[in-house]
This record gives sequence, C-alpha cells and structure tokens, in this order.
Amino acid sequence: MSKEYISANAYCRRIFGCKVYKLSLSAATTCPNRDGTVGFGGCVFCSADGSGDFAAPAVLPLNKQIEDAKKRLGNKGEGLRYIAYFQSFTGTHGDLAHLEQIYLQAVEHPEIVGLSIATRPDCLGENAIAMLERLSRLKPLWVELGLQTIHEETAKRINRCYSLDVYKRAMDELKKLNIHRITHVIFGLPGESHQDMLETTAYVGQCTDGIKLQLLHVIEGTALAESYRRGDFEVLKADEYYQIIADALKILPDSVVVHRLTGDGAKKDLLAPLWSADKKKVLNNMNRVLRLNEIYPVL
Repeated sequence: MSKEYISANAYCRRIFGCKVYKLSLSAATTCPNRDGTVGFGGCVFCSADGSGDFAAPAVLPLNKQIEDAKKRLGNKGEGLRYIAYFQSFTGTHGDLAHLEQIYLQAVEHPEIVGLSIATRPDCLGENAIAMLERLSRLKPLWVELGLQTIHEETAKRINRCYSLDVYKRAMDELKKLNIHRITHVIFGLPGESHQDMLETTAYVGQCTDGIKLQLLHVIEGTALAESYRRGDFEVLKADEYYQIIADALKILPDSVVVHRLTGDGAKKDLLAPLWSADKKKVLNNMNRVLRLNEIYPVL
C-alpha cells in the first residue's frame, strides 16, 4: 500500500502560493543548557554555534544578515519570498523584549513572508508564549522544538536537560496559538534501536504539525565526538538510515508536514558518518529507497 507525505515545499506553496526559501539568521541568543540555567555544556551533539553553523554572523545588523543570507542562495536568491529562520541556540531564552525587537525587524522586511524560531520546550513560559502570540498576528509563525527522542535514558545520555512531559506541555500551549509547530527528531542517537526511533516518530506524530527528521552527525569539538572516538557507539550506515526514514514516514499521520529527511553537518567539522557529506547522493539513494517502499511526496 502506497503512502504520500506533505513535503515542506508542498506546504509552503499551499500556504504562501509560491516556493519559499529559508534564510538562516541569528538573534545572538544563548542556551539554558550552556549558561547554567538548567545545565552546562549543551546537548552532546550540538556544535559551538548552537546548531546554527550556516547562520549569518550574529554581530551583523539583521538587515545585513538577510542580504548576506540571500547572497548565499546564489542567483536564485533575488526577487523571491523568504522565511526568516532563527535556528541557532534558543530563540525564547534571555531578554525577551530585545528578542522581540529583532523578530519584529524580520517580520517587517517586505520580502519576509514568515518567521521560524527554534527554541526549547523549557523556554516557553508565560512571557515567551505572549511574545509568540503577538508575532503570530503579524505574519505566519513557525516554532521549532528540539526534542530528538522520547526516551528518557537517551535524553540523559545526550544531556538534553528536560523531560518528555515538558515537551508535551509546551506543545499543548503552542497549539492554542495560530502557529505551525515543528519537532526535531534525530535518528542514530547512541543506544537507540530501530524500534526506539519509530516509537519517537509515532509519539511526535500525535503532537506536532511538522517534523524534521535528522541523521545524527558527529561534529568535531563536541562531547559526542569524544565519545565516538572512544568507541562508545557506532553511527548509522546509509542503508540503515534510508530504511528508518521509510518506516518513519509510513507511520506518520498524513497531516504532518515533513520539513526535512536529512540534514547538513558542516563538512569541515564532520567526523562521522562521512557518507552523509555527499548530500546529492544521499537524497538520490533515499528517494530510491522511498520509491521501493511506495512512499511519495504530495505534488
């Protein structure tokens, strides 16, 4: 039996009426799991840039960040419509009044049609929710939460520093707003089985509007890199990852938007798995496996 899924491209065409590109920007935030609010060191897989390796430098004014991000798109970067994506660190942690002013600058840009803010479920208190509600009145708002796994033992292993019930409460609060909720999931976390990953997918599918499925990248300079070098765990092989993706898509509700099937690690810092560095090849092989499993994107 075949299965269709909604890709990010199809979703954006439905919402915005055209193809939309994400511009990776920085609000110069930090993370409660780094500054001592809930922990130190961050999640073990997170790079020094707080997973914002492709974002514009935080020291630049926002309009300059936007122009630089457009240039990185090359010739296709002019005359288009964009989502301002604040990916690095935690977008609702710190001085919320200052952050709101930055987000408002993005919303007011004439070529920005939507706003996407990445954050943590434990950084969505009353004031943060109120800020997001105000922003959602201005342009379409996406909020992205880095869950990665539903399994508490894995969460401890990766130093996530919040429990699953915190994620569930955050998703319930966000559901009250007129926003699109996206959950990040990582496949290949140390100690997790194929079944563990599918259990995470099934749970998230009942909570979220969109999902990003990500291969675990081992990045130089992280705690995970030290663990990998000690031989504490093995990374997924390519064919293993492709089949996990296929099985995950089969069990996701049809309404959940699939924003990502894999991700990019900065090649200069990628320790493993090295096969993931050739993204074109990865996508071609993944699509082959999906077709064999009769799984297709909605056109």
